[in-house]
Amino acid sequence: MFDIGFTELLLVGIVALLVLGPDRLPGAVRTAGLWIGRIKRSFSAIKAEVEREIGADEIRRQLHNEEILELEREMNAAKQTLNAPLSGLSEKAAPSTDDVRSQDKTPQP
Repeated sequence: MFDIGFTELLLVGIVALLVLGPDRLPGAVRTAGLWIGRIKRSFSAIKAEVEREIGADEIRRQLHNEEILELEREMNAAKQTLNAPLSGLSEKAAPSTDDVRSQDKTPQP
């Protein structure tokens, strides 16, 4: 995490031993360990909360996309339903170019 090597830890231990003395050093190490544990638990709780929020956000986004896709499908189905009678009328009303050529008896160049 902080890229602290063995030599740095050894140096910190020697300085702590000289500053605190051999009688108060075990209590200080224990207290430091408790504080480090609390900090780690706090960070992991925050990380879990953020991941949960991100996951919930992703689920909301997927649901929104699915709703849009469903609306698009409904619009396409309605469009096809409305266009079906109209396409039948347009085929009957306007003959195709092939029909016009077959009715025309003049030779084509």
